Amino acid sequence: MAAPLVRPIVMSIYEVNGQRVLMPERMARSTPDMKKAMYDIRADVEAAGGKFALSDLFRSYDMQLQAHLDFTSGKKKAFSPPPGGSMHESGRAFDVDLKGLKMTLSDFWQIAKKWSVVPIIATPDSKASEAWHFECRGSHQLVYDYYKAGKGTNFKPAAAMAASAIVSAGLKHDRFADKEDVAYLQSGLIRLGEAIGSIDGELGPKSNGALGSLGLAGISRAEQLQGLDILLQQKFPDEFFDNTSEEIGHLV
Repeated sequence: MAAPLVRPIVMSIYEVNGQRVLMPERMARSTPDMKKAMYDIRADVEAAGGKFALSDLFRSYDMQLQAHLDFTSGKKKAFSPPPGGSMHESGRAFDVDLKGLKMTLSDFWQIAKKWSVVPIIATPDSKASEAWHFECRGSHQLVYDYYKAGKGTNFKPAAAMAASAIVSAGLKHDRFADKEDVAYLQSGLIRLGEAIGSIDGELGPKSNGALGSLGLAGISRAEQLQGLDILLQQKFPDEFFDNTSEEIGHLV
């Protein structure tokens, strides 16, 4: 199965009748490990006297397209890539309200790092564009590292990571033209340590050889996907299973 997208209960910066409300349902989707990380970060921020509230979380394909159009038209200054290029589309990125944290960005970086959530800017400058953007990359960091090492060549590392995360959530990616299932296999093989070239939606000799080394050759595509899922779930269980409790009374 694809990595599920679950509904985290988190506060947003948006208001109704002058009161902040929970993140709207259409945006309140994340992977299970991202959900747990956000809850743990929220607990640490609140223990330090701050508030953890988000301006953005999940974006659908159409939402990402609109964000990109807003950027290219000049309506929004913050960079937003076209669909297929953002970790928001996989439920693995959030934009946080920096003022509400009531702490320095450096301090928040340390809290985020504790729970395997990372910034995308190089230094903790709260005035920098995208200072608010953080990612829970999970096993897709391995895809980033793989591409950065030059083992894949058809994407830049960040775009490859986003593509991997998107297809792993069972979502559309334009580069694969209805071959997301093959791209999903390739992403999984890389995350399991196999060298298969690029994630391109085409099963070549390297991808087929890697499937064979895992005992997944000579079976149907559905059986390959099922077998790969079992291996991924064993290696990265937090990405597939939601074990967080909903202690939200203090939020509403």
